[in-house]
Amino acid sequence: MSKLYVANGTQPKKMTIDLLERINPLRGKSKDIRIAIKPNLVCASPAEKGATTHPEIVEGIIIYLTRNGFNNIKIIEGAWVGDSTKRAFKVCGYEDISKRYGIPLIDLKDDSYVTKVYKGMELNICKTVFEIDYLINVPLIKGHCQTRITCALKNLKGIIPDSEKRRFHTMGLHKPIAYLNAVVHQDLIIADGICPDPYFEEGGRPVKLNMIAAGFDPVLMDSYAAKILGYKADAIKYIVLAESEGIGRIFKDDNDIVNIYEDSSAADNVTIVQKEKKYLKLIEQADACSACYSNLVSALEKLDELGAAEKIADQICIGQAYRGYRGTLGVGDCTSCFEKYLPGCPPSVEDIIKFLKE
Repeated sequence: MSKLYVANGTQPKKMTIDLLERINPLRGKSKDIRIAIKPNLVCASPAEKGATTHPEIVEGIIIYLTRNGFNNIKIIEGAWVGDSTKRAFKVCGYEDISKRYGIPLIDLKDDSYVTKVYKGMELNICKTVFEIDYLINVPLIKGHCQTRITCALKNLKGIIPDSEKRRFHTMGLHKPIAYLNAVVHQDLIIADGICPDPYFEEGGRPVKLNMIAAGFDPVLMDSYAAKILGYKADAIKYIVLAESEGIGRIFKDDNDIVNIYEDSSAADNVTIVQKEKKYLKLIEQADACSACYSNLVSALEKLDELGAAEKIADQICIGQAYRGYRGTLGVGDCTSCFEKYLPGCPPSVEDIIKFLKE
């Protein structure tokens, strides 16, 4: 039976190495296998802000692999729409890791793609993914403005081109995320729960959980992440869909958790109490990409502090479904036919604030 292994503490590199030594995930594997490490570098934001994978975790993985004779390693990622993966590699500390260990950084935004079909749904996936033998997924346990949480299953969205990321939103996110995981198998998951933002994916509201979880089942990992973030697994549609596709099983109880440090307080007792996300209910969004949507929510949060958000939030439209639609107040290039709209794909938080103030 698959289990999750948890380490608590404030030393991500050591915790990662200890977890890997405990579970010995590559036993019996050839030393020549091609290994890819896929962190979450959704945007160019330091890990302490709660949006991106701590580089110390990835460094711990590399140290463990090279100590055990595995040297054919690369780090792969594609930042969200509107941001630069290369800038994220630099800002988030991955350029330093690359130079220190001689590990190549692969920006999947520069990659071509392969089209796979699953149950009649075409999925465009970056070609590099099919040129590796072992995929190590290193997501965050954090919140998301549209799917409530993001962890192992949704982190694979970084291995598809930007055009496909946009299309996933037009398909409602949940089914294509589940189907993507049916096509692409992740061999190992090391989930970052050091100081994630439990509310939104772009960070800025970090909460110290000081834990890392490791396992092999992305459905088990994500349902555990949902529990930590204050949700039941069945509230996250793509988790339920992924289980129904045979990708893994949903977390049941604390017997699924092994804490590798005997003197540590069990991380499975940690649960975030979610704050009300009132603007998500007021904004008229239709097929909006996460970057655009979350920037709008962040802008409204800041305007709320000035008492200027409540009266305009329910007038704003955002999303790909508004292309060609003639409305009144829109945010993003997709609302270019509106009477008043803010261009950008996505527009920045600062530009949205300025636009809405005016």
